[in-house]
Amino acid sequence: QVQLVESGGGSVQAGGSLRLSCAASGFTVSSFCMGWLRQAPGKEREGVAAIDPDGTTAYPDSVKGRFTISKDIMKHMLHLKMNNLTPEDTAMYYCATVSPLKGGACNRHFTEWGQGIQVTVSS
Repeated sequence: QVQLVESGGGSVQAGGSLRLSCAASGFTVSSFCMGWLRQAPGKEREGVAAIDPDGTTAYPDSVKGRFTISKDIMKHMLHLKMNNLTPEDTAMYYCATVSPLKGGACNRHFTEWGQGIQVTVSS
């Protein structure tokens, strides 16, 4: 059974940094497609970072250069380092995963996610 538990959220002033962590269990972190999603009030859930089994990462333009996704295979953990945060980054953040396609590619249409953790950035 897939379990994803986020930690590390909180409140920070604009320009600050936060590091989110996700403890994963029930699957092999090294073999699955993983990522972070966020949802702000009144907005649709959106992907903010993804990492494939081969280590390839992807970010939307809105966070590129500010967010960094990484995984610790030995500790079954996923991380998201967020720098230079702005009030527009305020949202509930979710750790997510999906099994890879045949051949190992990732379509990044995540099917499992955690309970989420709040990130609030004040101006």
